[in-house]
Amino acid sequence: MSENPRQYDFDFIVVGSGFGGSVSALRLAEKGYKVAVMEMGRRWTPQNLPPSSWYLHRWFWEPAIALRGFFRMRYFRHVTILHGCAVGGGSITYACTLLRPPDKVWDSGSWRGLVNWKAEMPQHYDTASRMLGVIENRILGPSDKLLRRVADELGVGSTFYRTHVAILQAKEGERSGVKVPDPYFGGEGPERTTCTGCGGCMMGCREGAKNTLDLNYLYLAEKCGARVFAETKVVDVRPLDGVVDGSHGYEVRTLNSISRFRGNARRFTCRGVVFSASSLGTMELLFHLKDKGSLPEISDELGRYVRTNSESLIGVRVPNSSDDLSKGVAIGSGVYIDEHTHIEAVRYPEGSNTMSLLATILTGGHPGPGRVALWLKNLCASLLRHPFKTVRIWIPPRWARECVILLCMQALEGHIDMKWQRHVYWPFRKFLVSRGKRVPTFIPAANEFAQKFAQIAGGTAMSMLPEILFDVPGTAHCLGGAVIADSPDRGVVDQRNRIFGYKNMYVCDGSVVAANLGVNPSLTITALSERAMSFIPPADETTWNDAAETTMVGVER
Repeated sequence: MSENPRQYDFDFIVVGSGFGGSVSALRLAEKGYKVAVMEMGRRWTPQNLPPSSWYLHRWFWEPAIALRGFFRMRYFRHVTILHGCAVGGGSITYACTLLRPPDKVWDSGSWRGLVNWKAEMPQHYDTASRMLGVIENRILGPSDKLLRRVADELGVGSTFYRTHVAILQAKEGERSGVKVPDPYFGGEGPERTTCTGCGGCMMGCREGAKNTLDLNYLYLAEKCGARVFAETKVVDVRPLDGVVDGSHGYEVRTLNSISRFRGNARRFTCRGVVFSASSLGTMELLFHLKDKGSLPEISDELGRYVRTNSESLIGVRVPNSSDDLSKGVAIGSGVYIDEHTHIEAVRYPEGSNTMSLLATILTGGHPGPGRVALWLKNLCASLLRHPFKTVRIWIPPRWARECVILLCMQALEGHIDMKWQRHVYWPFRKFLVSRGKRVPTFIPAANEFAQKFAQIAGGTAMSMLPEILFDVPGTAHCLGGAVIADSPDRGVVDQRNRIFGYKNMYVCDGSVVAANLGVNPSLTITALSERAMSFIPPADETTWNDAAETTMVGVER
């Protein structure tokens, strides 16, 4: 271990407690490092979770207007990004679907050829799956069975699959809702309760069945001595002693994240930093630090190659459905409708009906004024022919019970960029703004599937109103922006997640992903973070000299 007379508050400070941050905290603490985790969101328990999505102040995160929940929506010209903000990051609100992407994702993007990803990653996927308790879903709700029936009738029934989920479920024939001792870590973890299939995964699991990060990685990290600072926003990170590469360590400054004023300012020192604030959060923080001169050596490629899994949200409402379509797990099944496109059945729990405010009649057409005109035409025609059935789309009561949300994702390459600029309407500070070609908001094959789904189910097919009116898709899978690459001319971090230009500084979250995964990304983020942490030596062996490598493999841009 290198000699340094300075006393540091921590060896490592991890910014964010999502899938990358929680992995980093545990693995570093296990190796003997003194670790702090700075988390902007609150700590949630089954007792303080919101009963439904109508409790906006306990569901949405926007502290400037007194919304202090765990779910956040960020609006950009090209995309609306949905993400979590809590101790445990997005795991509190995600649908706990953990899928491995196809091998072809390692053959594209800026990480292509850096290492033999196909040979290295399976062991890290295995570790991540074990830690998160991944199983094949055993609970098929009415909407999953309906999806399978529709797939059979459309000739793609052979592609139907049960999702792999991070949920403790009872075995076949056993009673659900039963409290059991820690089933994952030999008694080192908390006691759990088997899933009741209430459909409430995305509203926060009130039963203790969902394997959120505060019940595994982060829970064990705290047992190993890591300290979690909730409701704490990092506002500055800069090298100590003016040593540009950070070899003398870093100063980290924080503020209280839920205060309307700049309260509770604190200063910490550390030898290393791990940025794990989600793709969007890490980009925003790094842009801010680069612009203010705290970390000027951050690559100019920051913000490039932001991907969204090419998603579209559609759905079907089945009025007076005899089955409660809200029952099951949040995403219990899916089908592939072609080589590149798959659709998953999604649900909110009974009573969480706010999504009805964003739904409208299914509309195709090309994005722009023509699609808006087509929507108005179709809406008028539908109101004339089926007034009650059409109006029923927007009526909140029973919406979750009667709806199947269809999440369509495509494994097709495409990206936008994020820039750090001043807005014309608010020139006093800089913001993230999106640039580039628009992400498709209309996937013809998905719309056709929804129409046939509605015909078979006896319901009405739906689109999301913002996609039609503003040509802006929504995504919960924002990836990229600080991608893995061979040099700072092509990305922000190297193949070990080390930031170019600085020592002992890493990024471990979705921002490093360099290709469109085409599947829910949480498992890949966890596995990539496991891999990155595997290269850091134990505390008693470190020389605090870990720097990014420039390999220049000559990958095509």
